[in-house]
Amino acid sequence: MKKIGLIGGMSWESSKVYYELINERVKKLLGGYHSAKCILESVDFSEIQKFQKNEDWKQLGELMAQCAKNLERGGAELIILCTNTMHLLSSDIEESVDIPFLHIVDALGEDIKSKKLKKVGLLGTMFTMEKDFYKKKLQTNFGIEVLIPEKEDRQIVHQTIYDELVQGIFSDDSKIR
Repeated sequence: MKKIGLIGGMSWESSKVYYELINERVKKLLGGYHSAKCILESVDFSEIQKFQKNEDWKQLGELMAQCAKNLERGGAELIILCTNTMHLLSSDIEESVDIPFLHIVDALGEDIKSKKLKKVGLLGTMFTMEKDFYKKKLQTNFGIEVLIPEKEDRQIVHQTIYDELVQGIFSDDSKIR
């Protein structure tokens, strides 16, 4: 079993889901008392959020690259980024290490194709919905058409993510919106 390096903390609410899903999959595949071999490099989301708000992607790229290097030095054999938005900086991660980086859009694209879907809706932060790093990769590499909500709805989703989900809040009002 390979040791997985997880870049997390964006938010830690998201990271715990990745950890749980990875371990559930290992248990399903191997049974018994098996769990994933992994290490976590967790960042302070407050710093990340500040850089995102200022669209300081250069600083964020340097931070993600440093996280990846730390994981590689810690014995990780592959890297997973526990968030969608920061995949905008996947090239910074890939260029900083000699171990594989598992890009979420590649895994997602394969899953969508296996279900024979040709068109999907994309919800996420404004960065994920409006910048091309997610949509373009799904379209170019997998031939999948990607739809995003209108601007007002994108703002609602973005606000819900930052004001509630990263705080562990899952309100019925937000689900309705």
